[in-house]
Amino acid sequence: MNSRIPSTAGLRVLIALAERGSTVAAADAVNLSQSAVSKQLSKLEASVGQRLFVRHTSGLQLSEAGQIYLEQAKIALKALEDAALRVARLSSDPDVLRLHLLPILGDRWLLPRFARFAEQYPTIDVQFTSFETPGQAEPDAAFRYGAPPWRGQAADYLFGADVALVGAPDYIGRTGGLETLADIGPFTLLEHPQTPNCWHNLQAALGLPADAPEPRHYVRFGFYTLVIRAAIAGQGLALIPRELVVQELASGDLINPAGLGFQSPNCYWFTRPADRTPRRALSLFHEWLMEEVKARD
Repeated sequence: MNSRIPSTAGLRVLIALAERGSTVAAADAVNLSQSAVSKQLSKLEASVGQRLFVRHTSGLQLSEAGQIYLEQAKIALKALEDAALRVARLSSDPDVLRLHLLPILGDRWLLPRFARFAEQYPTIDVQFTSFETPGQAEPDAAFRYGAPPWRGQAADYLFGADVALVGAPDYIGRTGGLETLADIGPFTLLEHPQTPNCWHNLQAALGLPADAPEPRHYVRFGFYTLVIRAAIAGQGLALIPRELVVQELASGDLINPAGLGFQSPNCYWFTRPADRTPRRALSLFHEWLMEEVKARD
């Protein structure tokens, strides 16, 4: 049976050949000679007992057997890469903490508080990233927006359920005022396309019919920070988790007319692998984070 289990080198060659269609291009992709690629393919086909590619004038094309092996090769190599990253973390510095951070949460909520953690635990090296790239070390934990559960993740609620309709007082005044949603007709609504706190959520929460008045215009920004800045600048109204605009509401830069808003199922959460014993740095950060959330309440 073992003789029929292909090597990882053979699987990498299989993927490269399938994606590039020639031994020359595949050799460049896997950093081998063309001869070595051909040998790896021959060994792989010998272990499988079938041809994995058919040669055409346009290049190499997968056979039916090749297609089956290609699908599983990608799964197998990804699983091995994930395992390698997890094993590497076992021997990593216990005082290094890698966190996946949403930019708006970092800018508006976490970073203004983070100095307290850094002062309390100066030896912990916290590394923030706002995106994931292939080969990047797996984060120890992540800040997420949405509604749980997330498979394999333990989640702690941070904030975000209380969503308020906000706008600059001058904008609301010069547009005619806003006492109920029936007055929304002349207003522009500012939105983030990936944030599901949309107008229809507010209508549904207030029990309004589907044909109720809507804003005359929608403007969408790719960054949530820009939605807030545009609202402060008087360019429209926005549905924003109240916790993200606490200072602006306190200063009067933004107001929440008639207390309009709704309770959203999509919120901000702190998640970490449920099947893994947290290292010291993560345990200390998690404890500090939840104390900050409690202090806010």
